[in-house]
Amino acid sequence: MRRKIQEEIKHVIYTSRPTHFDHFVLENILTSSRLNNPKNEVTGNLICHSDLFLQLLEGPPKAINELYDKILLDNRHAEIFKLCDESSSRRLFASWDMKNDGYQSWMLSRSELNQLNPNESLSIFERLAREGDQFL
Repeated sequence: MRRKIQEEIKHVIYTSRPTHFDHFVLENILTSSRLNNPKNEVTGNLICHSDLFLQLLEGPPKAINELYDKILLDNRHAEIFKLCDESSSRRLFASWDMKNDGYQSWMLSRSELNQLNPNESLSIFERLAREGDQFL
């Protein structure tokens, strides 16, 4: 993916409760994301567990708005809660059409995550990006 100089990037972070979670659901989400996201210059990171999705989506504002609207209608998600909706000049996961970090041992519960302010929720993904040497 080519990086545009000073492109406007939108970060959206949300939590949701999977309506059904197993290996096949996760693989379907990741496969679909990795196929469709490059077309729309979308990158991001998905953290999941049997009772939690925590996801950062980043890319052009129009593409992120459209993708988030699709997620709101996706029957694999319930109790969707937006934590962060901000513009930035940098991507955190520029090399990942959709990174899957899996559930982190330090992860807060969904109700605790839903109480975070946008900066606190973004700091979770900034830390993961630095750990994975993806921080741009």
